[in-house]
Amino acid sequence: MSLDLNVEDLVAIDVHTHAEISKDGHHSLSPALIEASTKYFKAAHREPTIAETAQIYRERKMAAVIFTVDAEHATGHPRIANEEIAASCAEHADVLIPFASVDPWKGRAAVREARRLVEEHGVRGFKFHPSLQDFSPNDRMAYPLYEAIEELGAPALFHSGQTGIGAGVPGGGGIRLKHSNPMLVDDVAVDFPHLKIVLAHPSFPWQDEALAVATHKPFVYIDLSGWSPKYFPPQLVRYANTLLQDKVLFGSDHPVITPDRWLADFAKLDISDDVRPKILKHNAARLLGLVKEEA
Repeated sequence: MSLDLNVEDLVAIDVHTHAEISKDGHHSLSPALIEASTKYFKAAHREPTIAETAQIYRERKMAAVIFTVDAEHATGHPRIANEEIAASCAEHADVLIPFASVDPWKGRAAVREARRLVEEHGVRGFKFHPSLQDFSPNDRMAYPLYEAIEELGAPALFHSGQTGIGAGVPGGGGIRLKHSNPMLVDDVAVDFPHLKIVLAHPSFPWQDEALAVATHKPFVYIDLSGWSPKYFPPQLVRYANTLLQDKVLFGSDHPVITPDRWLADFAKLDISDDVRPKILKHNAARLLGLVKEEA
């Protein structure tokens, strides 16, 4: 799939949005986890179609990366098909950028699928949610999949920190928060030194760990999704303004947090005028290969 994005005309690139429902009405999460997420975020769990998401971003002159999470091994809940997401993005190639999610527990089948999704369906990156998928990022079980993604030149986006999914459910719905400590991804960055990695979200309670990894490893980035910017820890704002100004990315977590709310709160942050456009668009455009790297 070839993208039809005009980067110069875009106001921003949101690197973190979710495909919540398939064309046949299949939900990305089980009913119990949807209910828990609704309570956690104190808002109705909206489930726009991919076409509706495309229109939201088109109206705002923004582009968006969109994906689901394949956690079938841990949850027993079938995913939304990556092929459907890629096909829907192809219908809206002026604003949508397809990422895929492949459960690392699927072993060799996951590796074959990752290659096929990039080579035949135009997928541009991969999403992992270690807590929901019930695996430690540095588990050697996942390494053949990382190797393929690194070879394909695609970014790998890892959920980090606490998650609203499973919050309030007895036992957290079986979701182990420890798997989303950014220091576990540091091992991945060491063992796959050319793999482009995004640590998603302010990484509560491991914000300093995330900043340390992104500062130390040249191909590790941070996206700012999942939190209203008014709640960002001060050290995250400080690093985004200085040492990590070329490695921090706008992400909303739409539909849980809308781009309108995120951007309105971001406008009130003390971010310098020369850094703000990097976070909103330029860093993502470079990471995603939408513009040529500067010599």
